Amino acid sequence: MSAGEPTVAVVGGGLAGLAAACALSESGFRVTLFERRPYLGGRAASYEHPATGEVVDNCQHVLFGCCNNLIAFYKKIGTDKDIRWFDRMFFIEPGGRRSTLEPVRLPAPLHVTPSFLALNFLDAWDKISVSRALVSLFSRMPRDNGASFEDWLAQHGQTRNAIERFWKPILISALSESLDRIAVPYAAQVVRESMKAAGARSMGIPTVPLGELYKQAENYVCARSGVIRLRRGVDSFLPLETGVRLGAQGSEELFDYAVIAVPFDALGKLLPDGEESSRLREQISHFESSPITGIHLWFDRRISELPHAVLLDRTIQWMFHKSELLRKSAPSANGDDVPSYIEVVVSASKSLLQKSRQEILDLAMRELAEFFPQAREAKLLKATVIKEVNATFSPAPGIDRHRPSSPTPWPRVLLAGDWTATGWPATMEGAVRSGYLAAEEITRCAGKPRHFLVPDAKSEGLMRLLG
Repeated sequence: MSAGEPTVAVVGGGLAGLAAACALSESGFRVTLFERRPYLGGRAASYEHPATGEVVDNCQHVLFGCCNNLIAFYKKIGTDKDIRWFDRMFFIEPGGRRSTLEPVRLPAPLHVTPSFLALNFLDAWDKISVSRALVSLFSRMPRDNGASFEDWLAQHGQTRNAIERFWKPILISALSESLDRIAVPYAAQVVRESMKAAGARSMGIPTVPLGELYKQAENYVCARSGVIRLRRGVDSFLPLETGVRLGAQGSEELFDYAVIAVPFDALGKLLPDGEESSRLREQISHFESSPITGIHLWFDRRISELPHAVLLDRTIQWMFHKSELLRKSAPSANGDDVPSYIEVVVSASKSLLQKSRQEILDLAMRELAEFFPQAREAKLLKATVIKEVNATFSPAPGIDRHRPSSPTPWPRVLLAGDWTATGWPATMEGAVRSGYLAAEEITRCAGKPRHFLVPDAKSEGLMRLLG
């Protein structure tokens, strides 16, 4: 052990690593965070795009009111003020017809019933079938029996229209995977958590580039004697009886503890040789990635007054009006004449991986014009396509059996990452939870236990009477 304050190396500057670093820094540990990239945030980062000269997020990220740990993390580092909250969700059909899902003053989960019943894109039988399925999901948490959520929907009599226009938009965007690759408990958790209380489904969208959010995390760590090392990748770690030796770009350093907060596909490259690593190697061999594609478009005029929208029946799934979301003040009276920045998102975008940039742009522009007629007259000033190939782990049936917990065979080495056993799917909330779990384990090992994990939101209204 080192003299004085225990030292901790955090490997990886994504949300999991940042959450662990902030929690440990405030607990009296001397933290050194290693990040191979020149910026923080991992798969939820922003950077200046060389071809456009614009600062872009690698993909649009949102949070919901049920993400208690992520919200607490933002409050801790002082960036909660940079999140704009929305209670209304807009759905648009090709041709431009709109529907709105919004809450009223009724107990959960009835608070969205009036607007659900008024949705234009579902007919009466669609709504009946969806309602029956929701009651089943609310009443009990299903187990993973190897079936996919697509199978579950078929067993519960869902209409084709309900699947295409209700279940797919909600779950593919939340879990970034096709319905035939989603385990039933993950889908159930998304639905139950978002409906358990009136504010649980409120959607929060950052009003600043993601990098600005995490700059505050860097400041938080550094203000507590921590060190952030960007462009400093870790090549290996060696567990010792009294610490952990890290190899980083030809040099070695010794720490009392280490949090390995890297994606599952990067962990295998760091694991030391030996039998103790075999179990972890076997676990990560079961994981697969799912991609997300962000299409960034700058127009010479505003193509919509909406801040965001779900886009139905086409390849593109969400529109985020970035110039409105990032706006520091209200739009001007002649806002339609000013340039407009739009991001279109395609989750589970396997069909786009082999397409060229131009093919994807052509597809996005063609489909966007079906939803927003103004796009037909607008001039595209510049554009870029960002494919996050390994955006999330695939929440396939059976994967929970292989998600490792934070403790490892080496008492001084902990794992973090949204793919570990957090109790949540691959989300920003899951990443923060994993960082807090790793930090809690280190404080326990060091003999000064702390608790960082925030409990899940409590059920309200009628949801308290259901499962």
